Amino acid sequence: MLDNIIWFGHDSFKFTGDKTVYIDPYKIKKSDKADLILITHGHFDHCSPEDIAKVTGDKTIIVAPKDCALKLKGNVKIAAPGDKFSVTGIEIEAVPAYNTNKDFHPKSNAWVGYVFTLDGKRYYHAGDTDHIPEMKTLKDIYAALIPISGVYVMTADEAAHAALDIAPKFAVPMHYGEVVGTKKDAERFAAELRRLSAAGTNIEPVILSQQR
Repeated sequence: MLDNIIWFGHDSFKFTGDKTVYIDPYKIKKSDKADLILITHGHFDHCSPEDIAKVTGDKTIIVAPKDCALKLKGNVKIAAPGDKFSVTGIEIEAVPAYNTNKDFHPKSNAWVGYVFTLDGKRYYHAGDTDHIPEMKTLKDIYAALIPISGVYVMTADEAAHAALDIAPKFAVPMHYGEVVGTKKDAERFAAELRRLSAAGTNIEPVILSQQR
């Protein structure tokens, strides 16, 4: 189903396919060589130069907002909300990610989530965000990775409503079990999404097992 996605905990993922894509690598145990690394924003648990270096090879391209890009070495491309480009043959859209009722991730910081296409499927990593209006503009998302822990991002219930706006085939909860939030938040998200989508939206929640 989503066998090509490895969750390392928190917001950190590896996607495998024709290319290898990492998003927000954090507390990485094994070295690897990514084709593409996507960084959502400058907080230490998302923009970790040490962890990024562990999965960077000679041909790796890193995409990151300006505040993180300035901390990194290698082939780094700066991204801002609204940018669309192709990297190593992967189509990428940088989309807004921000808080609406708290100040941890201000819209003015120009931090991002990403929509990218791998092996013909569109994936959305929301970054650290609340339920924002821009989510309604996303189209044809195969799997959406959505923060659900509350405090710094939206709550599990808010995230379930966000998933309805995104309308992916699969919805994967993230941003729990490391800094804030527990698996119970993920389970609450899944239960609420199933309740909300009972009318026929057919979004399947998938709770991934953490790997290191």
